[in-house]
Amino acid sequence: MSQPTNPRWTRRPEGSTWGDWGPDDQLGRLNLLTSDAVLKAAKEITTGQRFCLSLPLDYPGGNVLNPRRFPPKLEPTVDAASGTPRYNYPLKMDNPAHIDVGCDDRVTMTLQYSSQWDSFAHMGQLFDADEDGIPEIRYYNGYKGGEDVIGPVIYNDDGSSTPEERPMGARKLGIDTFAEHGVVGRGNLVNLFDVVGRERKLVTYDMLMKAMDDQDAHPEAGDLMFFYTGFADVILEAGKNPTHEQMHQSCATLDGRDDKLLQWITDSGVAAMIADNYAVEQSPARPAPGKTYANSPLHQHCLFKLGVPLGEIWFLTELAQFLKANKRSKFFAVCPPIRLPGAVGSPANGVAVV
Repeated sequence: MSQPTNPRWTRRPEGSTWGDWGPDDQLGRLNLLTSDAVLKAAKEITTGQRFCLSLPLDYPGGNVLNPRRFPPKLEPTVDAASGTPRYNYPLKMDNPAHIDVGCDDRVTMTLQYSSQWDSFAHMGQLFDADEDGIPEIRYYNGYKGGEDVIGPVIYNDDGSSTPEERPMGARKLGIDTFAEHGVVGRGNLVNLFDVVGRERKLVTYDMLMKAMDDQDAHPEAGDLMFFYTGFADVILEAGKNPTHEQMHQSCATLDGRDDKLLQWITDSGVAAMIADNYAVEQSPARPAPGKTYANSPLHQHCLFKLGVPLGEIWFLTELAQFLKANKRSKFFAVCPPIRLPGAVGSPANGVAVV
């Protein structure tokens, strides 16, 4: 099979899907979430029971899990003229005839602090896509850093940086592309907590295949693949005051260095990978041979090469308990990110219907 042609690249990463859905594709395997796929997924609804798949967005608390990410700050909007907070605000303050009372708020938040989606602009790679001998910043389907994804600074080859005058944001591959398409389909959950418990353990291909065999949880192409590890339960039990050991030494995590596991992701055709743990894979991954390698190989494989979105730190406990009790693994999943143009990540507010 010949390699697709593309105006942004002459070479694509080995094993990637770049160009398979057209030169300007920004959806990757979400293209498999067709109307027919949604109708097929709806057949998994037998009781009408719903499960919220998001943690409260002010968890885990603090910044022990990721030192760059802080809890949301919720506050009222303020009247521009008087400085009065608009919360429990009697509108008679503006007009004595009014009996209404209003609340109006705003939030400052890290978009990937709690239950979250990663867009394809979240993780790229230094890759020589135009075969000029110089690796440059590239993202899924060859979109370019500094052109399609613009940051606040420009990183130079000599290690220095200069300020970027243009507004930052993902002009392509932003999280809004997922929101516009709609992330709705059939979910398929494998319960790794039943296999590992709360021990921090790297899950290899062989371990995952045995768990899926035992639970009859093998996905089909276009399914949304969920991994329940129990990590979100640890987060909730910590009560917004987690320890470093709790956040970095608890529960199962996929071994991104396992080439057989990465090949399974390719072969399975899953449309997205979603877990209740941090990063889906062990992060940082265990050391690799060679002078250069990916810090997060499963992220590179999914976001950069295949176009498979990643969902992290979701709340899957109640859903997993229901599925286990009813000897099921599949369900109808509605998993929208927010439609915020330019953003590379988003809080997740998924719902499972069984």
